Amino acid sequence: MSEDTAEEKFFRENYAQELQRIKHDRELEEERKKVKQQAMKTPGRRGEQIKHEEIDREIIRRYRLKTTKRH
Repeated sequence: MSEDTAEEKFFRENYAQELQRIKHDRELEEERKKVKQQAMKTPGRRGEQIKHEEIDREIIRRYRLKTTKRH
């Protein structure tokens, strides 16, 4: 995996903040579907790759929050 450029880091940070504002997991899944459809239309674009990574991170973050609240 290569290092992100300054532009990619900025994009990644902004998109991660946008994902954290999404309240419901259902909406997060809808975002994943949209990104997946766009990636099929324009394969190999770095933006979609970053979005996939950030959606995965957000899902993991939410899962960890839920499991730590239970203990």
